[in-house]
Amino acid sequence: MKKVLALMLIAILSFSLFAQGGSENGSAVKAQDKGTEITLVFADGDEGAKKSFNEIVNRFNSTHPGMTVTIQPGNGGNYSEFVKTKDSVGEFPDIVEMRGEAAMYVRAGKLAPLPAELTDLFLSPMVLDDGNIYTVALAGENTMGVIYNKAYFDKLGIAEPKTYDEFIAACEKIKAAGEMSPLVVGGGDLWHMGFLFNKVWDDQVISKDKDFIAHCYDGSKNFSDESVKAVFAELSTIMSYAQKGWASTPDAQLTTFLVNNMAAMMYSGTHMFSQVISADPSFQMGWFPVASPDGKLRMVGGSGISGLAVSTECQKDSAKWEVAIEFLKFFYQPENYLVYCKALSATPVTKNAPDLSDNVYLAEVIEALGKADSLSPMWNSKAGVNELPPDFRNFTYKTAVEVLLGQRSVDSAVAEMNKSWKTASMSFNPVTGQGIK
Repeated sequence: MKKVLALMLIAILSFSLFAQGGSENGSAVKAQDKGTEITLVFADGDEGAKKSFNEIVNRFNSTHPGMTVTIQPGNGGNYSEFVKTKDSVGEFPDIVEMRGEAAMYVRAGKLAPLPAELTDLFLSPMVLDDGNIYTVALAGENTMGVIYNKAYFDKLGIAEPKTYDEFIAACEKIKAAGEMSPLVVGGGDLWHMGFLFNKVWDDQVISKDKDFIAHCYDGSKNFSDESVKAVFAELSTIMSYAQKGWASTPDAQLTTFLVNNMAAMMYSGTHMFSQVISADPSFQMGWFPVASPDGKLRMVGGSGISGLAVSTECQKDSAKWEVAIEFLKFFYQPENYLVYCKALSATPVTKNAPDLSDNVYLAEVIEALGKADSLSPMWNSKAGVNELPPDFRNFTYKTAVEVLLGQRSVDSAVAEMNKSWKTASMSFNPVTGQGIK
């Protein structure tokens, strides 16, 4: 009986080895079936981004045998912390979406310089001080403006505001009507606070000194400057029109407030156009940029340092590097890039741009960008001597929220910012070269 069982076991094992091509070749056969696989991580907190990335990746995988791009969930929440954690546990992705912290990862040797066959596809990719390009923008910097309930504006007889004072007057009229809040703000997501903060920062600080951050590094200025205090004053004025509970409202609920007549306006990026239309196709939407109190129109636009990058670890593996570059070239082909740009109402950054002429809202944005007095990246997306120290952005937003909630005075806020800056700039200072490789 034992002999019979032994013979049966040998037969089963032999068949198994034959079917796999032998145990030594089993893994090779499996790898050959799947081809070369790379990982992709992006900020998937936005539904439009999630859907468009998935569609483009599926298109690539189905048309490129032997090449596989696998999306790893990006956590949806604090994306910067998520990427930092992936790095700390040795799981840095092959392709990764970079936000304002891209230069930090370049200095750490985590990102590879991108080849001309890819970067030549773009109008004005950001070149760093070493002459290399490490990121390709997903779109022009996410242009901010007010998306509003056009039907309600018409009901109250409010014309589309052309100046800052007209914007505040519109807020006052809506507030006085008492039917809905003038503004909805998603303060439950700290990064959302950056939208309005960047506007008032440009209005009050950058309008007077475009190199203010560099001057903080060299010690000639600090955050007790009157222009910084004016940032909190303007922000407090605008936020006085936000809905109750704004500090706990997540960004994902903004469209619900807007289409259900709970708020008349939201200040956000063009990526929200598609979300509003998806939530209620019949919603009468309008858009306008908010001018600065001095009458100038300062807008977020152009190419910043944010975008898609490839890791140096991926570059070391020639097969993976080939897949990564091939995928990025595929992503930015007009028919594929169109999927992303449509989903997020994004301004294209490629020379051979997709046709977005049917998006009337985006056409308004592009027209406004052409008339703007200045275009610049978000305050936390700058490189060189105006790059922020790691984590200073989030510290500033938390401090701003405390001021807005009455938990801290403006004088206390700027004092805390000075303390945080002093500590941060001791280990990172692009003016002196501290912390810069």
